[in-house]
Amino acid sequence: MKFGNYECFAIELGDFVLDGGAMFGVVPKILWEKKIPADKNNFIPMKARSLLIQGNGKNILVDNGPGSKLSGKMKNIYRIDDQTTDIETILSKHQLICDDITDVIITHLHFDHAGGSTIIKDNNTVPTFRAAKYYVQKNQYEEALNPGIKEAGSYFKENFVPLEKSGVLIILDGPLVLFDGIEILISNGHTPGQQHPLVKGDGVSLFYCADLIPTSAHIPIPWHMAYDNEPLSILKEKQEILSRAILENWVLFFEHDPVVAAASVKKGEKDFSVDKVISI
Repeated sequence: MKFGNYECFAIELGDFVLDGGAMFGVVPKILWEKKIPADKNNFIPMKARSLLIQGNGKNILVDNGPGSKLSGKMKNIYRIDDQTTDIETILSKHQLICDDITDVIITHLHFDHAGGSTIIKDNNTVPTFRAAKYYVQKNQYEEALNPGIKEAGSYFKENFVPLEKSGVLIILDGPLVLFDGIEILISNGHTPGQQHPLVKGDGVSLFYCADLIPTSAHIPIPWHMAYDNEPLSILKEKQEILSRAILENWVLFFEHDPVVAAASVKKGEKDFSVDKVISI
């Protein structure tokens, strides 16, 4: 689907599972399970979904999934299948190789979003996309280097420190226009300095939700994750983003929804909800 000067494609980077209660926080299971059913262990299916943005001479990747470096224990916990996460194979479907990627926008550095940033080659951890520049927000990088107790288990330094050592990491500080037609917006409720690309078009734009709104089931304002650091902040951020989405005709891109990659939204009497599911 085209937005402005850019063709945008959903890139499926594999499936995993998470605890349903953790994904929906204070929302009762009897409500959230109608949206995403849980198995007998209370796990719900999740998708690792990246966005490929092509245009203006660039191949931009937004986030890159859990990658290939996780331990066997971690793969078992999250039920990650290596056969579905090989980035070279996935990019080949778009007639690309890793060296064709020019830029990688990392929304935040949790392992399920940034694990594919680096690979192990000749016993060294190196950037996966050798020709690319990687972009992350300053306060997110600082948080990842010295995380609080709540997020410590989500940051693995091998996913991002090698980027800085290789000289390919670009530290951003706040909202900005990163490229012509691509704006970066910031939220802090889930984690400090989470950045969201907005691909701007003449009539419709595409907003990458990341973990601000991880699935289409999380569109209602009170529906947020127990993983979120600042619940009250995220409620305000969602209100502002969803209101703007309707006003400016945005399509929302969902990184973790097991089925829906993108949708427009509408406002009802009580809250926001999906308007139309959109294929990307």
